[in-house]
Amino acid sequence: MGTPKLSIDAVRSKAKNASLLWFHGFKEACCLHRVVVLCLRSRKLSIRTGQCFLLNGFIFLGSMFVLKSMVIPTLQWILPENCSQIDLQDSCSSGVVFKLYSFLRAGLIQLFYVFWFYPLYIFSFILSTLWYNDIAKYGFAAMRGYGSVAEESSSQKESTTKQSSVQTEKPTGLGGVMIGIGEQVYSVLLLSFFFLEVYAIGFIPYIGKALNFLLLSWMYAYYCFEYRWNFSEVSLEKRLDFFQTNWAFFAGFGNPCVLAIFFFSPLVSYGVMAVLFPLQQVQGLKKLYILKEEIR
Repeated sequence: MGTPKLSIDAVRSKAKNASLLWFHGFKEACCLHRVVVLCLRSRKLSIRTGQCFLLNGFIFLGSMFVLKSMVIPTLQWILPENCSQIDLQDSCSSGVVFKLYSFLRAGLIQLFYVFWFYPLYIFSFILSTLWYNDIAKYGFAAMRGYGSVAEESSSQKESTTKQSSVQTEKPTGLGGVMIGIGEQVYSVLLLSFFFLEVYAIGFIPYIGKALNFLLLSWMYAYYCFEYRWNFSEVSLEKRLDFFQTNWAFFAGFGNPCVLAIFFFSPLVSYGVMAVLFPLQQVQGLKKLYILKEEIR
């Protein structure tokens, strides 16, 4: 009789801890004032963050706004959809004219996508990827150089000693380089297959969208923290172990951004995510000082 009660209490305790971790992660993802503080401390960080906002927010999302609010309404006015918008009643007697108008409208909009949005998307993706690495580097330097987490100095020292012990365990020379390259390739393949799984799960009836939301939150949070792990030279095995141990925190940390992009079209979702990612990325850099990492 005592065993079921103990198991129920254990489940309740784990559920409570998971809920607290999730809430903690969600709250930390929303504490964007820390990003402002770091940008004020580092001019390079503020420049890179501003460039991301300019490219992805003003140019990319601004272009989408111009298309939806100006270009498409103008095309609908020039190439109307029904008889009430034109004066030539003879044209209304035949549906051929409106089919031609519809074809021209769709063709012109597709040309707008082919010659502007898709090239801009590729350009933004490549350039933003390079900028994200710079943002992580400058943010990491700003935190370490200015002592932004003085109350956690002991944990920083502990993390440094652990990192040095990890580095001594790694082989040096060509062997160490090959292991590092192999881990990066494996990480890219792992995240790529995970993304395909997330996309496929979205088509499952009833529960697909909910699972898609949860998995996207995990993947997004992992990306945010991966830059910090790269600078700390944490092995892939220990990254995954740390992620699995704190899965509820990562789910909460990724929820705000995924919630902001979940109901938009793919291109708009990318633009919003590209604007929010630098902010969450810097949050991830700082938060790993607070979380107790088990890097042994």
